[in-house]
Amino acid sequence: MASRAAGAAATTAAISISRLDHVVLTCASVPRTVDFYTRVLGMRAVTFSSNPPRQALAFGQQKINLHQAGQEFEPKATHPKPGSQDICLLLESGQTIDACRRHLAACGVDVEEGPVERTGALGKILSVYVRDPDGNLIELSSYDEAK
Repeated sequence: MASRAAGAAATTAAISISRLDHVVLTCASVPRTVDFYTRVLGMRAVTFSSNPPRQALAFGQQKINLHQAGQEFEPKATHPKPGSQDICLLLESGQTIDACRRHLAACGVDVEEGPVERTGALGKILSVYVRDPDGNLIELSSYDEAK
């Protein structure tokens, strides 16, 4: 069915996607994940839905919904697993990669790689890479400093 759908898309008018709204991270410990993303990356913890309450991390106009491994909400990914994501997050304009590295060090977070130049959705970016508590690869990037 997937190949039929792909073929059909090629012969019909394309839809237009405006932006990414949210992604879902499956994590071994929701509280540990909330601590890392709020303390280290400055995101806001939010609770939504009341039956049962769900946790998310908000930043800018996006959010990351959190699923506890083994207790995922339906529908879910076919094979949800902690530590299987690779996410690029942009620093606010004016924030430097050097300041980011100093903050990470102060939080006890090791930089795995960088700063290195990469290509983002809008062009060249300067990035550093860290791991969250589940081992997800988190790329922290700046368009401002890319050459």
